Amino acid sequence: MVTREVPLTDEIVLTLITMSADWEAENSCHGYRKNGRGNLEGNRVFIAEESGEIIGYLFGKLKKSKNQGAVVPDGTDYFEVEELYVKPAYRSRGVGSALFRYVEEQVRPEAKYLMLGTATKDHRAILHFYIDELGMEFWSAALFKKL
Repeated sequence: MVTREVPLTDEIVLTLITMSADWEAENSCHGYRKNGRGNLEGNRVFIAEESGEIIGYLFGKLKKSKNQGAVVPDGTDYFEVEELYVKPAYRSRGVGSALFRYVEEQVRPEAKYLMLGTATKDHRAILHFYIDELGMEFWSAALFKKL
C-alpha cells in the first residue's frame, strides 16, 4: 500500500465522488451525502493505493482556530479532516490509520493540531479508532433522543 498527497485532477475528482457515493449508499453516517466537485475544491487530498487502485482517501484543509479556546487557543493553525474513507473490502487492514498518520506527518510543519468531527452511526468503533488507535482526545459530542 502507498499513501500520498495528490493534486485535484479530473480523474481524482471522479474517483472520490464515486467512492463517496458508495459511502452514502452504505448509510453508515447520519446525513452523509456524496460529494460534488465543490466539496473537494480547496482541500488537500491524500490517497491510499494498492496495485494502482485508490482504496481510501482523506481530505481536509488548514484553518485557524476561532472560538475553540477550551481546547485550541484562538489563532492556532490546525488541519481539519473533512473526510476519511476506506473501501469496505480494505477496512480493518490499517489503511485508515496509514492515511491518518501520513497526513499527520505532512501537515505537522504547518499545523499544531489535527481536528475532525464524525457523524457515524457506529460511535463505539469510531471512538476506538480515533482515540485508542490514533491517540486523539475527545472534545465534545452532540447527542439526541427521539421522543
